Amino acid sequence: MPSIHDYFVPWLHGQKMYISNHLELAWKDQSLHRMMSNENPLPPSQHVIQAIERYGRLAHRYPDRGVEVRTKIARINGLDGPENVLLGNGSSEVFDMVFRSFVKPGDQVLQHTPCFGIYKLRCAALGGELVSVPMIREGDQLLFDADAIIDAINPKTRIVVVANPNNPTGNFMDKADILRIARTGIPFVVDEAYVEFAGLERSYAALTRDFPNVMVTRTLSKAYGLAGLRFGYLLGHRSVIDVIAATLLPWNVGTIPLWAALAALEDTDALEERIRFNNSQVEYIESALAAVPGLVTFHSHANYILFDGGPAGRKGSDMVDFAQSRGLIFRPISPMYGSEGFFRITLGTRDENRMAVAVVKEFFSA
Repeated sequence: MPSIHDYFVPWLHGQKMYISNHLELAWKDQSLHRMMSNENPLPPSQHVIQAIERYGRLAHRYPDRGVEVRTKIARINGLDGPENVLLGNGSSEVFDMVFRSFVKPGDQVLQHTPCFGIYKLRCAALGGELVSVPMIREGDQLLFDADAIIDAINPKTRIVVVANPNNPTGNFMDKADILRIARTGIPFVVDEAYVEFAGLERSYAALTRDFPNVMVTRTLSKAYGLAGLRFGYLLGHRSVIDVIAATLLPWNVGTIPLWAALAALEDTDALEERIRFNNSQVEYIESALAAVPGLVTFHSHANYILFDGGPAGRKGSDMVDFAQSRGLIFRPISPMYGSEGFFRITLGTRDENRMAVAVVKEFFSA
């Protein structure tokens, strides 16, 4: 009698469920300060809370196709209409739909590293091959290498994905380089999860009009502060959205997130408040830690900051452990560029940010 495991698609063997240990820790011990998952420290606005309460009473009804919120998203981004927008249960599901639309076993997905881990996970689940092109380190900068990305494209390449601004480095790719990749014709996904912090003028949504191969992903988890509601979306040419939509699970975004998202998108004052707060706190932390000997700070356009304590002879993992002993959860970063000193801090409340600065200074002065 054959084993059930003989029937699994072979590329799933050895793959593991994604588990965020730092999130498990944060929920288990809620006294710890969550400065590790790029969450927004400010709670949802009253308009969003009211929408949650209103539509919570309608949770016994299936949602519609989200035409109203898709229309709003299209209008915000200067696109024609809801046919240019695809909704997902967070941008993670959006990536799943995009990857399933283009990648089959043996195909390649090209990513720029260091970057967001979801690209690897979705590629592996489809039997694809992930090709990683490293950024270039120059002092206190990690720079995109568009030449290396383009050179890595081959007949097996099905998707090129670039986070812009990048996670965890917090920087943008030059517009000229974005255009060079777009002109290759390869399906090109620009992950704009954090773009609102720098302003939508930094977005490449408009490129989807002239380049059907360009797709832009967004989320309401970051600047809008709705990580727990799971709402993301894809912007693209109608002809592309129509095909990818065939992979969409019916009712993938629930009634409550749909209407809470619309309330958040309409509450521009709340968004501006969150952006101002975030950017002022990035400036505060970067300025407060600038004089720490041997600590390299990578300037961020997002809601997190990457550091390297390697020049001071310190390990990032030790920094994370020390912070936890002081009640703060930082994010460890695997060694790279010959340094074991990398770690990342997510912006918190004012008090949390001051605590973080004090903890980092204490660690590096010991």
